[in-house]
Amino acid sequence: MDETTVQLLCPECGKDWQTSPNQLPESTAMFHCPNCHASRRTAEFMRTDRDLQTLKQLG
Repeated sequence: MDETTVQLLCPECGKDWQTSPNQLPESTAMFHCPNCHASRRTAEFMRTDRDLQTLKQLG
């Protein structure tokens, strides 16, 4: 079974990565970029709307 992942993109430093939605806080909670430590709502790190919907459904 393949594990579902979401793609993230930091709006500050441009770092991109992917992770399981289960390892992220809710879309409205604060999240910190592991690269530059920018703090924003988790939803703002989602690369696409589909990633955001996946986070909301599975996170």
